[in-house]
Amino acid sequence: VFSWFGHRQGMAFVPLQAAVGGLFIGCASGLYMLFARRVAGNSGALKALVLGPRDPSKLSYLAGLVGGGALMAAALPSAFEASPPSTPLVALAGLAVGCGTALGNGCTSGHGLSGLSRLSKRSLVAVPTFMAVAIVTATLRNGTRGPIV
Repeated sequence: VFSWFGHRQGMAFVPLQAAVGGLFIGCASGLYMLFARRVAGNSGALKALVLGPRDPSKLSYLAGLVGGGALMAAALPSAFEASPPSTPLVALAGLAVGCGTALGNGCTSGHGLSGLSRLSKRSLVAVPTFMAVAIVTATLRNGTRGPIV
């Protein structure tokens, strides 16, 4: 289902909402880099929370992520999909993502938003790699049911 302004229906692509969301994410990432003088990377902030050192700027970054999500869930619950059921495959996928972020020295947010904007060579390799793997995985996972749209 394709709609420019419409309410989400399943996995509908809504270009205006995607553009506005991307604008907010890009501005927030840029402002964080400008004022905190740090790269906005979720995995690095989470690593600091779990393993330390617990840097106040990283903890406030995580608090903003959680708080923003909670605020949106309260304000517009229909914008959120139900979580998939917990299965061994979901746990394995989470473990694979965690290993990938550790090996790649960052996650999609750090490489995709902050790394590419700084023309980081590591990010210029990481982003096309995880995008290609994600496309192949989604295509194989989806099977013959057609595109995931």
